[in-house]
Amino acid sequence: MAVGVVAGVESQERRGGGAGAGRVTAFVVLSCVTAAMGGVIFGYDIGIAGGVSSMEPFLRKFFPEVHRRMEGDVRVSNYCKFDSQLLTAFTSSLYVAGLLTTFAASRVTAGRGRRPSMLLGGAAFLAGAAVGGASVDIYMVILGRVLLGVGLGFANQAVPLYLSEMAPSRWRGAFSNGFQLSVGVGALAANVINYGTEKIRGGWGWRVSLALAAVPAGLLTLGALFLPETPNSLIQQGKVERCDVEQLLKKIRGADDVADELDTIVAANSATAGVGGGGLRMLLTQRRYRPQLAMAVMIPFFQQVTGINAIAFYAPVLLRTIGMGESASLLSAVVTGVVGVGATLLSMFAVDRFGRRTLFLAGGAQMLASQVLIGSIMAAKLGDYGGVSRAWAAALILLIAAYVAGFGWSWGPLGWLVPSEVFPLEVRSAGQSVTVATSFVFTVFVAQAFLAMLCRMRAGIFFFFAAWLAAMTAFVYLLLPETKGVPIEEVAGVWRGHWFWSRVVGGDGEEEERNNGGKL
Repeated sequence: MAVGVVAGVESQERRGGGAGAGRVTAFVVLSCVTAAMGGVIFGYDIGIAGGVSSMEPFLRKFFPEVHRRMEGDVRVSNYCKFDSQLLTAFTSSLYVAGLLTTFAASRVTAGRGRRPSMLLGGAAFLAGAAVGGASVDIYMVILGRVLLGVGLGFANQAVPLYLSEMAPSRWRGAFSNGFQLSVGVGALAANVINYGTEKIRGGWGWRVSLALAAVPAGLLTLGALFLPETPNSLIQQGKVERCDVEQLLKKIRGADDVADELDTIVAANSATAGVGGGGLRMLLTQRRYRPQLAMAVMIPFFQQVTGINAIAFYAPVLLRTIGMGESASLLSAVVTGVVGVGATLLSMFAVDRFGRRTLFLAGGAQMLASQVLIGSIMAAKLGDYGGVSRAWAAALILLIAAYVAGFGWSWGPLGWLVPSEVFPLEVRSAGQSVTVATSFVFTVFVAQAFLAMLCRMRAGIFFFFAAWLAAMTAFVYLLLPETKGVPIEEVAGVWRGHWFWSRVVGGDGEEEERNNGGKL
């Protein structure tokens, strides 16, 4: 799963020109790398759960019923060996806590700044890693995941916003997609660590896997103590003199002429000062925001029903389902993690050249074909008992890697980038909250339901996800206009020029909304 990035400042700076004159300074790089530790922790927590869930000592200690099935209970189908609501609660509790924390984190990030949210998130991550690594019963295991979820709620609100506001405008897309890259790096690190700790004699390797989340958490917490607050946040809080903000902006941009950018930041803050809590009401009630609201809900929904989080959470479990050994399944997860990181890097270079729609459509087609082939092989070659041949297992690993690659350069980063860049300034915060909340809700659903669905639907679950991939690809083709290079102030024209959305927003756009009071 990845989180949203507020990209709207880019268009304002593009018009002002101040940020465009800036360069990527060492100060910016160091600040953003430190902040991106929040993304690394997010990816690590995604990857680590699936790995330890397939380790026999971990299952034997906390999920003995699942371990008994894995030991060879011939009465249990291959597809049902990991079907345990308690086991899935271990995974999904992270996201339930993240969802509930998001609302408080949004207020802290807006009212107190980005750094305080990162500090709170880092502290919660450290506590969660300590509790998880020291767990003696299932309650401590779940508590550790809940604390990690609290950290996730704070970090995922603050870090993307911090990256977006610190980066020079002409590099903002790359910096924003860099958060998704850091998530992939964290997941890859988790897979590598799981592969190593599984080999520790004595059966305590899972403790190392869970506790090592403290490393990026410590870097985030320590770094946040020394990071500067963003100029946007300082202006928003109104506690710092303009001249001090200007000096900070000069240091960030590595240029003396930052007056235009500072003016646009001040103007943006003035424009939103009167909106307050009305942003969500405006978004939900005013017709001119209907297209953006649809994207804020449908794109994160589709992102989750691609099935990617089923793969991310349970890849080692899934590979053990087809008969692979514990070590081999963890090694295969490492391979797919490398593929995912490489694909996300490709997306960073391709998104501003080829456009959002092209990557969405090509990636969707690649993922659809992969899911159909995975489902077909499992339906033909894997019954309720036994395994598949080594050749077919290798084919399935290649198809999973192709699927992960398709997600990594399309629906992974773009599933968050596009919703963030289509919102006008006055409803941008509310729009991001809707996007993040929608994503969390369906992440929890997929995490909690996947193993039960795998047990009941068998190989058909992959055709289930393939059907959604067909639907979402059609959605993009028919209803998503290209937003590459379009300033946020001009995005209303994109919707009014679209064959479908023009009928929803009307031909006279904002003027019509002013005349009718914003009602339908």
